[in-house]
Amino acid sequence: MTPTNLNTEQLVKLCMAKNQSAQLEIYNRYYKAMYNTALRIVKNNFEAEDIMQDSFLLAFTKLESLKDVKIFGAWLKRIVINNSIYHYKKNCKNNEVPLDDVLYKVEDNNQGIESNYEFTTLKAQHVLNTMKTLKDNYRIALTLNLIEGYDYEEISEIMNISNANCRTTISRAKASLRQKLQAVIQN
Repeated sequence: MTPTNLNTEQLVKLCMAKNQSAQLEIYNRYYKAMYNTALRIVKNNFEAEDIMQDSFLLAFTKLESLKDVKIFGAWLKRIVINNSIYHYKKNCKNNEVPLDDVLYKVEDNNQGIESNYEFTTLKAQHVLNTMKTLKDNYRIALTLNLIEGYDYEEISEIMNISNANCRTTISRAKASLRQKLQAVIQN
């Protein structure tokens, strides 16, 4: 039976036996999703490609630590997310922002006003593009929550923040995204 006819569990078991054709098949099945996951966090095509490939190498060398082959995809995705956040934080430490480039924002504290916006005409790609304009911690938290499907506890662990801070960040990120999308609808 060729590797393309095998299910993921069978392929992972072959990968544990260092079968290179099985590794290639696993790579072909997962690389696009893992690349997109990394890209949403680091926002750089080349860096996302490197992270994705490094994550596959790490996964193939650490397969024996995988306790259940049924969760391989989720396990691999977690490796990609952890590597992406590590690279993102590493790059943030090295980035110096000139004072002229810093934008000051006066926060509107109309918390008691409930608004109901009509976003039904927006396309998913437009929402994703708008998410890219959010502050980095907002963008990462929303990506992990809304796109990757992680809950608050998992996100707080991944981002190394408290659970309450995680909830606040996601709430503010959603509000910021709503505000940016509302501005687009009004124009």
